[in-house]
Amino acid sequence: MTAPAQTSPEQPWPVRTVARKISDWINRLGAVWVEGQVTQISARPGTATAFLTLRDPAADLSITVTCATELLRAHQPALTDGTRVVLHARPTFYVSRGTLSLRADEIRAVGIGELLARIERLRRALHAEGLFDPARKRRPPFLPDTVGLITGRASAAERDVLVNAQARWPSVRFRIENVAVQGALAVPQIVDALSTLDRDGAVDVIVIARGGGSVEDLLPFSDETLCRAVAGCRTPVISAIGHEQDSPLLDHVADVRCSTPTDAGRRVVPDVVAETERIRALRDRGRRALHGWVDRERRLLDSLRSRPVLADPVTPLLRRAEQVAGLLQRARRAVLGRLEEERSALNATNARLTTLGPAATLARGYAVVQRVGPAGDPEVLRAVDEAPPGTRLRVRVMDGALYAVVSGDADPPSGGSRGETGA
Repeated sequence: MTAPAQTSPEQPWPVRTVARKISDWINRLGAVWVEGQVTQISARPGTATAFLTLRDPAADLSITVTCATELLRAHQPALTDGTRVVLHARPTFYVSRGTLSLRADEIRAVGIGELLARIERLRRALHAEGLFDPARKRRPPFLPDTVGLITGRASAAERDVLVNAQARWPSVRFRIENVAVQGALAVPQIVDALSTLDRDGAVDVIVIARGGGSVEDLLPFSDETLCRAVAGCRTPVISAIGHEQDSPLLDHVADVRCSTPTDAGRRVVPDVVAETERIRALRDRGRRALHGWVDRERRLLDSLRSRPVLADPVTPLLRRAEQVAGLLQRARRAVLGRLEEERSALNATNARLTTLGPAATLARGYAVVQRVGPAGDPEVLRAVDEAPPGTRLRVRVMDGALYAVVSGDADPPSGGSRGETGA
């Protein structure tokens, strides 16, 4: 029976058809080379087939692998959990069970040289991306509120970090995340713990610690996924992996690299004894500086008090008072002298005005004759012709004025000119 090309609620495929089609699709994939870490090896005596699990070292993914028992036993060195291998296998879908597995016909352990070469290629790639750049590294806080610690459960690395940190600062607080530090589960668990601590606002710095080991044991700390996770953390990360000679890629990505977990315990917090001594020294320096300043100011005050102006403040005031009194007298004499000069000048001017004024002339017997116009305004009479008969006159003498009317022409004087007008 041929299954229809399309399915519908009215024409669904039976389970056997779906399983058979999946099997056909997988069989068309053919044999592939697969890399991963071996876990859960099972090779029972008397059985022809051995079972193992191949796990992705950078993700929480695994797949079942079957192979001939003789192939597994003949492998040298013997495969153990966590061994990195490359195997040639054909994907197989078991229709009856609905499961997928790989049937391996060749298994190769990844050698140390090849592992180191892969790490070197990854190191160059991460360096080119700038993940090792010192400019992006952050300085851990001087005294963190809480220290996040990622390490193996009850490990020597955990003990070294805690003991050394608490010896330096007894009140330090830790949030510990125990994870696998080698094998197939190491990278996923470390990345999860790193994400958990990075989200915790109380954690100011994160320490990733592990003791020494072989190159294979330290492979998780050169994993690309872990390196990128550390580079993306907002919290400063301290790497304390292995011994002094060990240098996984995590040391280059982390913000601070410590040679050992013991070194990390010493660097993550300050030394309370050293800081106490520093505070005491600073207090002594401050006390000496304050005393020195007080002594200088006291000497300055003593010098000021010893000056004559402060020893006898009245005498300078009296001297200044005498100077002010002398200046006042000089100013008074200057003002009086100026007033006298101005008064004399005024009197002289007044005398000249008196001499030149008409009053002196009138006092000698002269008179000023003025013609009174129709409007009553007097005008000085300068000639006889200006006063015809009937003209009203105003005659001003020394002690007053009198009025007259011209009655006729006066006789001319003997000199032949006309005389003054008669009143």
